Amino acid sequence: MPSTMKDIAKRTGLGLATISKYLNGGSVRAKNKKLIDEAVKELHFVPNEFARSLKTSQSRTIGVVIPDFRNAFSTSVIATMEDYLRKKDYAVIVCDCRFDPQREKEAVSFLIHKRVDGLINMPTDPTGAHLSLALENNTPVVLLDRMIRSLSGQVSAVVIDNVAAAEEATLHMLDAGHTDIGLILGNQGIYTTENRFWGYQNAYQQRGLTPREELIQYSDYTMEGGYAAVKKLLSLKKPPTAMLVTNFDMTLGTMIALNEANIHVPEDLSLITFDKLDLFGSVYSYLTLVKQPQEVIGECVAKQMLNLLTEENIPHQVTMLSSEFKEGSSVRKIK
Repeated sequence: MPSTMKDIAKRTGLGLATISKYLNGGSVRAKNKKLIDEAVKELHFVPNEFARSLKTSQSRTIGVVIPDFRNAFSTSVIATMEDYLRKKDYAVIVCDCRFDPQREKEAVSFLIHKRVDGLINMPTDPTGAHLSLALENNTPVVLLDRMIRSLSGQVSAVVIDNVAAAEEATLHMLDAGHTDIGLILGNQGIYTTENRFWGYQNAYQQRGLTPREELIQYSDYTMEGGYAAVKKLLSLKKPPTAMLVTNFDMTLGTMIALNEANIHVPEDLSLITFDKLDLFGSVYSYLTLVKQPQEVIGECVAKQMLNLLTEENIPHQVTMLSSEFKEGSSVRKIK
């Protein structure tokens, strides 16, 4: 049978109140701390976290809901975020909703019923309806990468200045002489998608130009979606001379499609992408890209959540971070 606090009490001669106080993070006399630590080790005592959560109303667990486990950006951010929370004695439960709003709502419900202390979400449903149970339950919510405007003031968020990022990338290609720039976006209605679209449009307006509507392709932030979007752009009667691909996974699909069509970068087509991982960077080190601070995003999300859990009456806030434009050799100047 597993050891209990009563077993520790018998071994140490201390009262249950003293042992409980120490095991729940309270301070006790140094000699009592030593006795309890030795007993815990000898008895292989494991605290009953479920019972503790019922007593303290804290599970020391954070729920996370993301669109897709395969998404390189979100998993990279979550890895940093989990490391930070683990150091603060919080565990993380991650759910994947497969870009399905109904599954996202079910995942939120599952986590709330698991008594998570807080919820971190990269939302698929742009209306925020899936978060109603969490908000009704007064569970703190931090949004990752995507803000839901209708929930402003009710949730916190960490986002990138996507308008500025897409605008800078598009201006770079326009100033290199490219007026037909293909834009590969994610799902329509998503905060990140909308802002990257506006950045692209702003750049054209600054140069007194208007992009052709057929150059704007909506996808789903997956490799397969990026591949399909590039195929459509290449099939146009007047295909683009340059492309802006707005996430890492769609970039992988883009490179596959270009290789199949025997199109070389930048000789045949100029290209700017969002993000890259270490392995990808070693293969396509020449790419010009928008580099998002993934580790900083993960830490900011974790810190916002901890603030909401530990500070009383703290207002919700939106933290906007800047990306870095890294110029490579994948954009060719044309007349």
